[in-house]
Amino acid sequence: MHIPTDDEIRALHERLAPNPAAFDLVYTHCRIVARIAALLPATDADPALVRAGCLLHDLGVYRLAPGEAYIRHGLLGHEILAGLGFADTVARFCSHHTGVGLSRADIAAQALPLPPGDYLAETPEERLVMYADKFHSKSSPPRFLTAAAYTAAAARFGEHQAAAFKAMVAQYGEPDLAPLAAEYGHLIVAA
Repeated sequence: MHIPTDDEIRALHERLAPNPAAFDLVYTHCRIVARIAALLPATDADPALVRAGCLLHDLGVYRLAPGEAYIRHGLLGHEILAGLGFADTVARFCSHHTGVGLSRADIAAQALPLPPGDYLAETPEERLVMYADKFHSKSSPPRFLTAAAYTAAAARFGEHQAAAFKAMVAQYGEPDLAPLAAEYGHLIVAA
């Protein structure tokens, strides 16, 4: 399986981004998520695959149509990568990083605009990418989130989501976001 290099991934972002502002927002977020993942214990994960997954996970944001539900960005990214011939192992980082995973039951219960299915992080690499992503938001302005802040956000979608995230915090710990927040000039939301 080919794991794309940082240069290949950057070129893909540049090609897909509809404008420089979108590129800056999404690509910077992906780089931050890769930096967060590198702070986490990953003894059973392939670091090159984790890095590529972090850098690719939000590619689908570029393809969202005006008014299209943001939650669809993961599937759009998966479709982009699959269409370019990337292995499913790589494409799944896009479709399996939303929230702390979306199950068929979650999709039905929330009437989400997604095809029925389970979009759950299954491999150690998918779990690290999904987890690291929860500590940074592309909101306006972009910001970092503590574990407590993300737990509160996840609880809006069901206590099972908050519990799943708490289990990941127990497994991986909470990364030190202060140096990254200072470097990027993004605030840290504590709760």
